[in-house]
Amino acid sequence: MSKILLKGARVVDPAVKLDKIADVLVQRGRIACVCPAGDCADVCADTTVIDCSGKILVPGLVDLHVHLREPGFEYREDIASGTHAAAHGGFTAIGAMANTNPVIDTGATVKFALDKAAEVGCVRVYQYGALTKGLAGTQLAEMADMHRSGAVAFSDDGMGIQNPQLMRRAMEYVHIFDGLIIAHCEDEDLVDGGVVHEGLVATRLGVAGQASLSEALAVHRDIELARLTGTRLHIAHVSAAASIDAIRAAKAAGDIRLTAEVTPHHLFMNEDDLDLTYNTNLKMNPPLRSETDRAALLEALLDGTIDTIATDHAPHAPQEKELEFELANFGTTGLETALSAVITHLVLPGIMDWATLVDRMSHRPRAILGIEPVTIAKGSTADITIVDPEAEIVVTKDWLVGKGKNSAFLGKTLTGVASEVIVDGTLVLRGGEII
Repeated sequence: MSKILLKGARVVDPAVKLDKIADVLVQRGRIACVCPAGDCADVCADTTVIDCSGKILVPGLVDLHVHLREPGFEYREDIASGTHAAAHGGFTAIGAMANTNPVIDTGATVKFALDKAAEVGCVRVYQYGALTKGLAGTQLAEMADMHRSGAVAFSDDGMGIQNPQLMRRAMEYVHIFDGLIIAHCEDEDLVDGGVVHEGLVATRLGVAGQASLSEALAVHRDIELARLTGTRLHIAHVSAAASIDAIRAAKAAGDIRLTAEVTPHHLFMNEDDLDLTYNTNLKMNPPLRSETDRAALLEALLDGTIDTIATDHAPHAPQEKELEFELANFGTTGLETALSAVITHLVLPGIMDWATLVDRMSHRPRAILGIEPVTIAKGSTADITIVDPEAEIVVTKDWLVGKGKNSAFLGKTLTGVASEVIVDGTLVLRGGEII
């Protein structure tokens, strides 16, 4: 295997207290050295040399919340196209939800997904299993079997478990092997058919709204059940200030193993982005909420109450989005725009520094899943993301490489994009193009 020399990047990794211009040499899937710029002498004829001057080099990014759609919905996305989208967005690893057809609710289906990812994927795929059979919310799935087959977490994402006793049993089950539950927190009775946030915007648009209490009550319930059972709990796609209050209080109490995520669309958009054009790419679940909620999410991300940014990448086919607003599917893509949105809205304005971005998008996701840490240090696995912080892109359907074109950021101009991505020592993105 040839070597890769990454020359002259600003290397940022808070885990090893590194923020300096350096050369990084990759060999046999590992980082062979991190040298002062210009000092790496271990170069031979088959070394691929990449000039990274003016770029930022960080440990490979991880997205905890992705819908790859395979098996069953390959017309929306498949493992190959979804992992290409991930690499295009700067991610070296993703966590795949179980809401496929058939549902990933057995050891055999977990193995299928992992085998397919190993065959056609260009980034690492960590597969999740369902909590209940068929995501029906009535009978527990065989989570121990899925755990043995390689599932790293369990979630009924998209279909929050409504029965609190069933959720308690699920937590008790996975606690046996110290499993992780990723909770989609939603009280369906309070949602009551709402398709946007309950408020003036819903009234103006003439569509049903859903109160943020529908999420916050479910967050509170699952926190208390996790406290009762001792189970590791991760709250998916937090959208409401009241949910943040519950998460912050639970973390302060210190008697629960709790983490949480926020999406870029909830961080950088609110209900006022919805207008009389009825843009269905802005229809997602949970919905875009008030500016008060959005500001609370940002504060919680910056102070560490929210642990990570995850996209809830939810690709759909055009015929599922080009409908009346009430009939269109929920969901927006996110893998290809997340990094750029964070750089544009947080890093460049000085709200977040590069070290915090690395913590929230690389180190904390790995810690949540309990997977191998990755650092920019000799001997570490060579999963690396390189960012051009000044490159500007306009998000168009042609620019997106995934099958799903239903991006909430379509038409937006963003600054800062992944230029190179290395996974296990292999270049999968170079010059912003999939290899």
